[in-house]
Formats: sequence, structure tokens, C-alpha cells
Amino acid sequence: MTTGSMLEPPPGGRRAAFAPGFGQRVLLTVDTEEEFDWTGPFRREGYGLSHVEAIPRFQAFCETIGAHPVYLVDWPIVQDARAVDIIGDAVQRGTAEVGVQLHPWVNPPFEEEVCVFNSFAGNLPQTLEAAKFMALRDAIEGAFGSPPLIYRAGRYGLGPHTAELLKHAGIRVDTSVRSLFDYSDQGGPDYSNHPLAPYWVDGAMRLLELPVTTVHSGLLRSAGQPVQRLGTRLRRGMGVLSRLGLLERIALTPEGVSMAEALRGVDIALDNGLPVLVLSFHSPTLAPGHTPYAESEAEVEALYGWLEAVYRHLAGRGVTSCTVGDIIAATGG
Repeated sequence: MTTGSMLEPPPGGRRAAFAPGFGQRVLLTVDTEEEFDWTGPFRREGYGLSHVEAIPRFQAFCETIGAHPVYLVDWPIVQDARAVDIIGDAVQRGTAEVGVQLHPWVNPPFEEEVCVFNSFAGNLPQTLEAAKFMALRDAIEGAFGSPPLIYRAGRYGLGPHTAELLKHAGIRVDTSVRSLFDYSDQGGPDYSNHPLAPYWVDGAMRLLELPVTTVHSGLLRSAGQPVQRLGTRLRRGMGVLSRLGLLERIALTPEGVSMAEALRGVDIALDNGLPVLVLSFHSPTLAPGHTPYAESEAEVEALYGWLEAVYRHLAGRGVTSCTVGDIIAATGG
């Protein structure tokens, strides 16, 4: 393992300490990206952006429930004038933030073969990953008027050189680690043993890892990671464990996670003392027909109902929204 690698769990002692008055907060992250066929091969062309027209409603809704979304925008989004106008208005009003999300297959320079392996940006040659990232980072700063401070690799695809790239580019927070998930069967990273709580990528405390929040529920959750590994090796093993109430993996996302599951997951995360709960979903889910999670208007409305219920529950437990700047300030990063 290289120093500061993001592909392996950090050594002990790197958990980030938050300022005493920070309490427990929530950060809503939006993978703000193009529409594409989730069941088809990756393509450089042929994507859509029609769902951008649904973002103003979502932003207004966030402001009514006290959410402060972080739009993690990729290349097609930052190249779209309408998207920049909509998101930029919220950023200028201080009601949203912008970060970076790299989808390498639609982000220049175009030098690599388009395939599943190369859809994880961290699998690209070091110079190509850096060239794509810097082109996107600079475009975002130019479009929105300030340098982005937070990054998420598309498909959670960190690599052995990503940490140094992010630090060099002035990124202060990474939120690419999806704890308890393993993408190695597709050539991607394995995060099944990564911590749930925020931690420093290296001892210099220059880059904070803010994992996307996922928790284990069930009678065996105290031994969750080893049991999960066993369950995933057995056909339908995790499904059986979940139905028996022994072990269930709950990601804090409205995509494929019921409201009841999410509320249970929120309570587990808070009871475990997580300082920041990181919620996430993909922007095309804001309009019907673009992702498997919102194929109808009714499913879009269900997303709004999910968010409203989760934020009401969080408020009842004294949890408020935070910004990326709040997190940086609270950790002394």
C-alpha cells in the first residue's frame, strides 16, 4: 500500500476529530450528471440533460426542508449553460455548493478505450486521470466563480494516485468511499472494510475522507463486515440474512432504499456517533424515465417524500444541515 492510498482502509488513529460544538450534522450530496442507459454499455455520446429542468423544483424543496445540497457536477453538466445558471443561482445565494464528479467516459481528453474497467477513473494511467480531472476542476471554477473543495469519483472509482492528485488540486474533502460496498468484480475498488466515520487520508491532515453513509442493521450487525463477506459469497446469502433480520445493509439514499429502512439507518448511524451523515442520489432521478429508481412520476414524488421524512426525523433528533466549509472548519483541515 502506498502512503496515503485511498484503496485500503486507513491505519488506526486517523479518524477525524470534530470541534466540540459541531454536534451531528447531515450533508446532502447529488451526483449531478448526464442521463444515460444504465443497462447499456458506456458511451461518449448519446446522453441527455433534459432533467436539468427539474433541478429548480428540487432546490426550492431543499430550501423549505433545511437541506443544503452539494451538487457534484460532471463534464456534461458544467458544459450546459442552463445547468450552470440554475445551480449557480443557488450557489450565489448561499443555499447550495458545487463539487467535482468525474465520469471519465464523457470527460476529455479522450484517449482511453471506453469500457467498464476504464469507467473507474482511478484505473486510468496517472497522467490521463489527472488531465481529465484538472480539465473538469478548472471548468467548474470558471463556470461557478470559485474553486471546488469536494470530490466524488464517478462510480466511486478512486485509484492509487487519486489522493495526491486531489491534494495538488486543492480539494479538501473526498466523498468517493462507499463503505461496505465492493466493486472489485467490475474492476473497481473494494470498500467493504473501510470505516464509516470521516478520517484523514494521510497523516498530514490535508485531505479528509467523508464516506457515503451506509450502516449495518440486524442482530449480527456488530459482526457485520465479516458476515457480509460470507453472505456475498453465498448465492442469495445477503437476501436470506436480511429476511431473517440478521444482517441488512442500509445505504442512506432514496434510490432503492425504503423510507422505513432509511429511518432505521439514520438512527443506527446517529446512535453509533457518526458526526456527519452523508446522503446521496443521482440528479437524473429527479425526472421520470432516466434511472431505474424513478421510472414514473409517482416514483419521483416518492423521492421527495423520502427526503421530507428523513429530514423531519433528523430535525427531531437535533440534527441540522452543514456545508462543506463547516466540515473543513470543524476538523481544522
